This record gives sequence, C-alpha cells and structure tokens, in this order.
Amino acid sequence: MAVLATVRYILPMKRVIIVHGWASHPNDGWFPWIKNELETRGYTVEIPAMPHPMIPTVDAWVNALADTAGQIDENTIFIGHSIGCQTILRYLETVQTKICGAIFVAGFFRVEGLRSEMERRHALPWMEPLDMEKIRSIIPQSFAIFSDNDRFVSLEENSRMFEEQLGSKIIIEHEKKHFAGKQGINQLQSVLDAVLEISST
Repeated sequence: MAVLATVRYILPMKRVIIVHGWASHPNDGWFPWIKNELETRGYTVEIPAMPHPMIPTVDAWVNALADTAGQIDENTIFIGHSIGCQTILRYLETVQTKICGAIFVAGFFRVEGLRSEMERRHALPWMEPLDMEKIRSIIPQSFAIFSDNDRFVSLEENSRMFEEQLGSKIIIEHEKKHFAGKQGINQLQSVLDAVLEISST
C-alpha cells in the first residue's frame, strides 16, 4: 500500500521596514505598537534610526534606508511617516526589484505650515520631482493614509497625487493631525489593516 507523504508548504516571511519622520525616532508614537502587532503575526520588522533627524537630508536618509534594506524582494513591505514616505519613494527610485507594497502615512509631495525659514530650506530638496512611473513599477500596491486636519499636508493635493501617480488606495482619518506621537497618536489600526491586506494578495 502506498504511503502518501505529507507536504508542508512554508510561506515566505514578510519583512516590514518602517521609516520614521522628521524630528522623530524608532520608539516614537505608533511605531512600537505596529512593530509589536506585526511581530506577533510572524512578520520581521525593522525601524532604523535615521541620521540627524532634526536636519534630514535626502542623501543621508536614502543611503541609511538602503543600508538597512539590503536585499529587498516581493516579500518586503515599507511603511513611512511624513518625510519617511519621501525617503522610501526616493530609495525605490534607485532600485530595480519589485516589492510587496508600501503604506504612506501623512506622505507628501508638497508640504506647508512650516514655521521657520530654516525648516523651509531643509524641506525644499524633498520636494524635487520624482520618477513616479519608475517607482510605480516597483510598488504593485500601496496605501496612502491622511488626516483631515493635518496642517502640514494638504489633503486634497497630496491624496490626489498618491492616487493618480502611484495608484494608492486612499484612507482619510478624522482629526489625527500629523499622526505624531506628541499629538497622542500611539496606535494606528489603519496601518495594520493595510499591511494585512497587502500581505494577503
């Protein structure tokens, strides 16, 4: 009598890389919460401390993300907050390998509400044009999450650009401001839901 062997298929583990924003750090706000939620579900999660967070520069942050990311593949998911979203986009502009997807929280192509000339000067390089067609070819699916009272990110303009240029699914949260820890945002269910949806397709 033939014995049928039991074959177990092991699904590749999803890897999540989270990029914090300007003047932030890996233990800020909702980052520890989402890291714990994902790790309990079997994901590997990395949140690099980006260099000179009070004076973020494109080259330094993109290079730091590239060092953390190393070899990416179709099981890699990126999550960015604010200028971390721009960092992810500018990094993906440099690679050739498709990823699983990305979630952009308070991402922007245009930013407003900066208080000082120094802030505006540091923000300007982050608004240089991107090769969105190239980036879209790397990201098969993405979400862009906005708040309806974010004084830094114009909801109408930036949501339209994410939707039209990246094909992102748009989520609008109510009164979450800029999704910052200092604003009391220590959990963000919509990010978890987006990761789980991206992972399931």
